[in-house]
Amino acid sequence: MGRLEGKVAIVTGAASGIGKATVELFRKEGAAVVGADVADGADVRADAGSETDVKRLIDDTVAKHGGLDIFFANAGISGGFASISEQTADDWAEILRINLIGPFLAIKYAAPAIQARGGGSIVCTASVAGLRSGAGGAAYSASKAGVINLVQTAAQQLSGSGIRVNAICPGLIETGMTKPIYDMARASGQEGRIGEINPLGRGGEPEEIARAALFLASDESSYVNGSAIVVDGGLSTSHPTTRRFDLRML
Repeated sequence: MGRLEGKVAIVTGAASGIGKATVELFRKEGAAVVGADVADGADVRADAGSETDVKRLIDDTVAKHGGLDIFFANAGISGGFASISEQTADDWAEILRINLIGPFLAIKYAAPAIQARGGGSIVCTASVAGLRSGAGGAAYSASKAGVINLVQTAAQQLSGSGIRVNAICPGLIETGMTKPIYDMARASGQEGRIGEINPLGRGGEPEEIARAALFLASDESSYVNGSAIVVDGGLSTSHPTTRRFDLRML
């Protein structure tokens, strides 16, 4: 029997990268999975930061499959590496809408459906950028720090519901979001330097994050709640170097 046999799951950001790998793995482990994304390649189109879309996604899944056991709030955008002085309030609003409000909406609307099945698991994609500076732009990093706190708060507020809420903090993973980094390295003949500052000396693969999501979605993590599990090859064990900006520009 698969580790998710008989379970119903929703995965956002499912058209590529971590989301796509997770959909495939969850199905292999026996779950009925609905993959959602704004891009082609998923089962349904849905904007993870839209309250209307998230509510409809959950309602439609429950109607079609008879319930919901797992929600993987994985959709996210990077926003690039622009400095605080270069970003606008609109930049921040859109990054927070997808990366932080999206997981909030997932928890808000998935929790009642999951509780109706006797409990289950909500998993959110955070990032090592949410742990400390140096792994992402300011807005992206702040949004992922928010996700880590959100799962802690949600785990407390859902006490007694049978629902566990956890986050995954990936390091550098080859996905559509990180494609420009990988493309630049390959074009300049520097591919071998990707991931060189973490102890494993390499970047990660989407499947490696999908396996962490499977653990958190399954009963194997039955005593894991309100946690942020780091999957980064050891990157976050050290402090990054400082990037200096001209404060006169602020």
